[in-house]
Amino acid sequence: MTDPAPAPEADAVPLDRDRFLRSLLRHLSGTLQDVVGVEEAAGLISVVGQEIGEEIGTMYRAHAGTDRLDREQVEHALVDLKRRIDGDFYVIERSDDAVVLGNRRCPFGAAVAGRPSLCMMTSNVFGSIAAHDLGYAKVELQETIARGDRECRVVVHLSETAAARAAQGREYYRGPDAR
Repeated sequence: MTDPAPAPEADAVPLDRDRFLRSLLRHLSGTLQDVVGVEEAAGLISVVGQEIGEEIGTMYRAHAGTDRLDREQVEHALVDLKRRIDGDFYVIERSDDAVVLGNRRCPFGAAVAGRPSLCMMTSNVFGSIAAHDLGYAKVELQETIARGDRECRVVVHLSETAAARAAQGREYYRGPDAR
């Protein structure tokens, strides 16, 4: 009979909850993309993103003590929520009709590579918060780390302008049940 191999030191195994969950999401999104295609996978992930966006938006509104965030509070919430989940979003520019955000680090880490459907989490979370509070949003994912870009570039259109209509992205509107 041979002696069993010694158990590895707990810290020697590169596994923790965060790494496990990122791996889970990577494999889940990859399986969805392989089985139903990228567009359908993005649609399914969008549903989850919408629900998460509503939850997160509710948290920021409760913290601010209001039923609706103003434009500045929405911008802060979008950047802050990504910072809290280990993203590195920042405002590149803003105008009356849009805010352009950059991102140097994806919250999904290396797990996002080749998984553009995961970007629908960003689109839906940003879109649902902005639309709930400001009435309208169209989120344009111009560049994404998931597609191999060095950084993300996300335009959140806040008005239904010609530029927003011409942009490739998803539109979001304040729902009838939004106060």
